[in-house]
Amino acid sequence: MPHIGFGELIVILVIALIVFGPGKLPSVGGAIGKAFSEFRKASKELTGETTASTATNEPVPIQVASVPVQATVTQETNEVKS
Repeated sequence: MPHIGFGELIVILVIALIVFGPGKLPSVGGAIGKAFSEFRKASKELTGETTASTATNEPVPIQVASVPVQATVTQETNEVKS
């Protein structure tokens, strides 16, 4: 992901100032800040839940095929040949 330099940041701020005006710009900035903080909070909660669920170190059951794979492949190959 490319980084935003100082020049690009100034251009974005000038465009935002023109679009929203000087009166609305602080409220728009506050709304964006709240959105970022909510996103950060939600991602931390999700990370915590994932870490807590994997911290139990319980083995995950693995479902094994009831029919051996080699027998199934051989059977399918014989059906195709006939």
